[in-house]
Amino acid sequence: MDPGARTVRFPFAEPPEAGAAVEIAASVLWTRLPLPLRPDHVNVYALDDGEGWTIVDTGIDTGKTRAIWAALLSGPLGGRPVRRVIVTHHHPDHVGLAGWFQTAHGAELWIPRTSWLLARMMRLDVQPRPTPQTLEYWLGAGMDPAILAERAESRPLNYADSVAEMPLGFRRIAQGDVLVAGGRRWRVEIGHGHAPEQATLWGEDHDLVLAGDQILARITPNLGVYATEPGADTVGDWLASCRRLAKIAKDAHLVLPGHGLPFTGLPDRFRRLIAHQDEALERLRAALVRPRSATECFDALYRRRIGPGEYGLALVEAVGHLNHLLLRGEVTRARSGDGVWMWRLADV
Repeated sequence: MDPGARTVRFPFAEPPEAGAAVEIAASVLWTRLPLPLRPDHVNVYALDDGEGWTIVDTGIDTGKTRAIWAALLSGPLGGRPVRRVIVTHHHPDHVGLAGWFQTAHGAELWIPRTSWLLARMMRLDVQPRPTPQTLEYWLGAGMDPAILAERAESRPLNYADSVAEMPLGFRRIAQGDVLVAGGRRWRVEIGHGHAPEQATLWGEDHDLVLAGDQILARITPNLGVYATEPGADTVGDWLASCRRLAKIAKDAHLVLPGHGLPFTGLPDRFRRLIAHQDEALERLRAALVRPRSATECFDALYRRRIGPGEYGLALVEAVGHLNHLLLRGEVTRARSGDGVWMWRLADV
C-alpha cells in the first residue's frame, strides 16, 4: 500500500429505511429495494433534474417493488415523474423495472447496447426446463449428481420471472460519453467481467462515482460463466477493468455501489480487490497439482463451506477462474468418462 493511502471508509453508517431515501449529495438521493436472495437488497439512486428525476437502476419486477416505488414517487421524490432510467447492466435487480418505467411512466431508457440486447433476448427466452446445453454445462462443471437430477426436472428461474417486458426503444450509453443528470456532468466508463459492458458513471465536475456492481466495498462481484458463453474469461475481463479504472480512482471519490454502503478510499479498494483475486488464483494453482472438477475447487477458492443457496453462483464463478488459467496456458483440462471436465496444472 502507498504510504498515506486511505483505507475504505463509510460516511453513511446505516442504509435508508424501507421506503425512505437519504440525500447523498445535493440533488442525489439513495434508496434501497429488497431482493429475495443474497445480497438481500439493491441500491438505487435518484438524481434531481428539476421537473423530474433520473433514476439509476430499478430493482426486480415484483408487486412489492412496484409498491415501494409508488411510495417513493409520492414521498421522497415529491410527486415529480421519472423522466429517465439509467441502467448499469442487464442483471434483473438492476434492469427489472426499466420496461415498466418506460410503459407506465413514459421514462426514457439509457443503457449500454449489449446490456439492452441481453435483457431483451433473455426476457423473451422462457424455458419450462433447463436447456440441454445448460445441463451439459452443469455436468461438465462437476455438479453434484443429486442436484443435477433435481434441476433437470424443475422449472428454472427464468429471467422473465423478475424482469418486466422490455419495449422497443432505448438510448445507448458508451465508453467516454458525458451525460448531465442531477445538475452534474458524468462520464461513462465501461467495465466488464461481472457483466459484459457494465456502465459506471464518474463525476467530471464532482467526486461521485455511480459504480453499479463493478466496484463493491465488502464483497467481490460474482464473475460467473454460463452455458451461453462457456469459454468466457470473466475473471480476466474484470481484472483488466479494475486495473484500468484504478488509474482514475481518487481517495476523494465517494463511490455509490449497487450493493452495500457508499464508501471512500477507492484506490485502496481497487488494490485489495485485485489482490484478492490474485490470491484466489494462487490457491487454485496449488490445488490443481492433481486433477479436479470445478466443484472440487470450491475449498481452494472460497475457503468455507458452500451452502445450497450459494451453490450455483459458486459453480459458475469457479469455472470463471479455471477458464482464466486455461486461457493463460497455466492449466489443461480433459473430459472424464462421465463427462466431467477435470482440470490440472499444465506441464512446464
